[in-house]
Amino acid sequence: MSSSRHNRVESFPPQVAPDCMLLILGTVPSLRSLELRQSYGHRFNLFWPFMGELFDAGPELAYAERIARLQRRGVGIWDVLQQCERPGSLDSSIVRESEVANDIPGLLRTHAGIRAIALNGSRAWQSFRRHVQPRLDPVLRERVTLLDLPSTSPANASMPRAAKFARWQELLRWVGRPS
Repeated sequence: MSSSRHNRVESFPPQVAPDCMLLILGTVPSLRSLELRQSYGHRFNLFWPFMGELFDAGPELAYAERIARLQRRGVGIWDVLQQCERPGSLDSSIVRESEVANDIPGLLRTHAGIRAIALNGSRAWQSFRRHVQPRLDPVLRERVTLLDLPSTSPANASMPRAAKFARWQELLRWVGRPS
């Protein structure tokens, strides 16, 4: 920790299978996610309920099974930021100068089937645009469609659940059919 006021937060490794078609990127794990060692671990985060409705990978399943079901559908998850300083769990509390991005261009080069990146919330979108997009070569920029989605975080209370889910249904266009 660099100071008592800020906590260093680090991303989990990518949960991406070789045949991934759609990569969902959050900003960085919340404190509850870090405690549980599970992405989107806060019980009021809508990510896993949405994954249940879209890909049969809902919160009632064990975490490993949720990840496996997403991967079978061609969906991977990771975070834009590899590390940052953030007091608490709110993306708005991230210390901008402390942001270090994950090697998303490298992941895209090794997973040539990824055709879309869904960014979970405005801070993930902003961090991606600032740190990752400038590092994408023209081939990657052309290959990958960016999807700017509303945050599934409970802190994003300005949009009703149904409106958020309607936007998240766009993910179905980018993945294979259930097997």
